[in-house]
Amino acid sequence: MLLAIDCGNTNTVFSIWDGTAFIATWRIATDHKRTADEYYVWLHTLMTLKKLDVTVTEAIISSTVPRVVFNLRVLCNRYFDCRPYVVGKPGCDLPVAPRVDQGTTVGPDRLVNTVSGFDRHGGNLVVVDFGTATTFDVVDTDGAYIGGVIAPGVNLSLEALHMAAAALPHIDIARPALAIGTNTVACMQAGVYWGYIGLVEGIVRQIRAERDRPMKVIATGGLAPLFAQDTAIFDFVEDDLTMHGLVLIHRYNKELETA
Repeated sequence: MLLAIDCGNTNTVFSIWDGTAFIATWRIATDHKRTADEYYVWLHTLMTLKKLDVTVTEAIISSTVPRVVFNLRVLCNRYFDCRPYVVGKPGCDLPVAPRVDQGTTVGPDRLVNTVSGFDRHGGNLVVVDFGTATTFDVVDTDGAYIGGVIAPGVNLSLEALHMAAAALPHIDIARPALAIGTNTVACMQAGVYWGYIGLVEGIVRQIRAERDRPMKVIATGGLAPLFAQDTAIFDFVEDDLTMHGLVLIHRYNKELETA
């Protein structure tokens, strides 16, 4: 059994892969102070509630928060008696190395999405991930990550708007009924919703122009289905892209070990 861990700036996702499918997935708030023991108690409790009688023997971690990696490593070593692969760290190889400026560190989540997107859809691809940041990852013909775009995330923009303007309330993102709002909340929702659709369409259009070739576009992340309602820019919307990529990278590294 493989434990795949995707640690983002806001949430951390744990999934168990049985070799054929993910049989369980759980989400917890990312907190660098959470210890390996706390992770295990939480995870073991959820496995018990789901009546999962499985033994984790392998693990792989992708983390955009470096401070949590140590305790996640300890979790795997101490409680599952395995050494986890950590994407972006020595000992965890990628099928195709990224082609970016020398000295540039690429976020592990972006590398994982690149591997996953290429496996499912081939090259000449743009992966749009609606996370804490909204990222655009460009995948070359051979599956290499060759760069992209980082924009503020949707919820981050709403939070900044609320904090910077005293008269504006804190709101949740939602699809507005109309573009023209008739109250403050509706105006804010329209601005963020339609503004981000315009942002995504504009950036994808520019990427396609610079690449001068057809580019498929995948949307992923929790807010992807919401925005996909009102734009035809996405060819695919996939909620399991990152986890699928972790399985692929784990499999690739195990094959290298046994080659």
